[in-house]
Amino acid sequence: MFLNQSSRVVRQQWRLSSRRLSSLSQQHRARGPTLRTPLSPPFAPPARLFHASRSLYAVKPVLLADIGEGIVECEIIQWFVEPGARVEEFSPLCEVQSDKASVEITSRFAGVVKKLHYEAGEMAKVGKPFVDIDIQGDAKEADLQALAPAEPVTPTEPTTKIENQVAAQLPKQPPPAPPSEHKPAPWSNGVYEHTSPKPQPGEKVILATPAVRYLAKELNVDLLQVQGTGKEGRILKEDVYKFVEQKNAPPAPTPSPFTPSSSTTPTSQQQQETPMLLTRTQEMMFKTMTRSLSIPHFLYADEVDFTSLVELRSRLNKVLAKQPLSLDSATHPVAKLSYLPFIIKAVSMALYKYPILNSRVDIDPATSKPSLVLRSQHNIGIAMDTPHGLLVPVIKNVGSLNILQIAAELTRLQSLATEGKLSVGDMSGGTITVSNIGNIGGTYLSPVVVEKEVAILGIGRMRTVPAFGENDRVVKKEICNFSWSADHRVVDGATMARAAEVVRGIVEGPDVMVMHLR
Repeated sequence: MFLNQSSRVVRQQWRLSSRRLSSLSQQHRARGPTLRTPLSPPFAPPARLFHASRSLYAVKPVLLADIGEGIVECEIIQWFVEPGARVEEFSPLCEVQSDKASVEITSRFAGVVKKLHYEAGEMAKVGKPFVDIDIQGDAKEADLQALAPAEPVTPTEPTTKIENQVAAQLPKQPPPAPPSEHKPAPWSNGVYEHTSPKPQPGEKVILATPAVRYLAKELNVDLLQVQGTGKEGRILKEDVYKFVEQKNAPPAPTPSPFTPSSSTTPTSQQQQETPMLLTRTQEMMFKTMTRSLSIPHFLYADEVDFTSLVELRSRLNKVLAKQPLSLDSATHPVAKLSYLPFIIKAVSMALYKYPILNSRVDIDPATSKPSLVLRSQHNIGIAMDTPHGLLVPVIKNVGSLNILQIAAELTRLQSLATEGKLSVGDMSGGTITVSNIGNIGGTYLSPVVVEKEVAILGIGRMRTVPAFGENDRVVKKEICNFSWSADHRVVDGATMARAAEVVRGIVEGPDVMVMHLR
């Protein structure tokens, strides 16, 4: 009985105390900053008495996406933004260079750039943050509550004992900072402007790709002093290297005012060595060939008679000379056929009979057992000599293309390779490679099998030779050497010889391609 009465008294006192605290809270709302929660009893933990309004912001780390082909890191070539810049969704952030090609990375969010994790020239890891973006205003309140910290606010001057106790435990608000002169941000209309200033009259315009500008920065070269030899005066990497070589060359000896006698012993010049950094393309080739040379190769060479193919190509080019043909607006018009489209088609036709040459070797990491992975599409890589070095773009699904379509794709890839604009998709997915060194020179070669492939064809220079024909008459023939390299772990010499014989038969009798048009 006594306990019940005591409990009722305690509850009544608690209700009176709560009403008074609620009244004090209303007074503070009228006189001072907004309170997020009502005042607690004096014996409650003081840390929960007051809360400030939460700031609505969320810094989102953007991860460098996986761009395929097992690439684990990319080099930052240049940034298009800087901290404080406003970016929109799908607007460019930076340009990166992988082992395959240069790629432009775009933003997945709209917001303000807070931090760049890498400088230009550094290697960024795939799957790791490379830029932080504040997505303020574009995130929902529920998504931001976990990231929004609480800021204390200072209430107005207390008037009661309870308020004095509460206010004594609150941090004092710092005095407002004096107004400073507003500096314009490096962006306008909310979008960061990363455009170069327009050249003034009489100012020299530098035409160079980002890769060339980065190389010049690495070699400490002023591009204004470099004479470009590319199209419309564009500066190429070769121009930068030539400038460095000339700059580091020893000065020419000044002529002596007297003629030395024959008894004067000439002084021997000391050997000079000039270190030179590898270009990005050379670094790619270094890594790829280092991995490829772990594959045991064997070489198979054969002579192929191009006489019939020369006649067929001549007839087709007469037709194309009247009107360049293009199957649709998406392909490049073909004005003249080379021999390479016919060879590429012949290789594809041979792969249907010998699919092992279109496979790759896989090693199970758990059991270390090897296996062969057969691939249905014939994605044939074409080694190209470009101003930027050796590049190997890929013609996809050759089995479904005819000669004209193959020639149009070759034209497109060659144009992009010359301009340094090949994408990752253009450079990836190859299943077998064809290297045409004959257009430069050389009769024989020993090509190196590319990683994730088991065979490669090298084409030598075509030459005119005398040969015995019918009735032992001497006739003129056009001969070309084909040099095959194969992965001897899975391909034996007999299989390679039979496949090479199929290719030779198609090239020497090109009319058979008509029966395999798709």
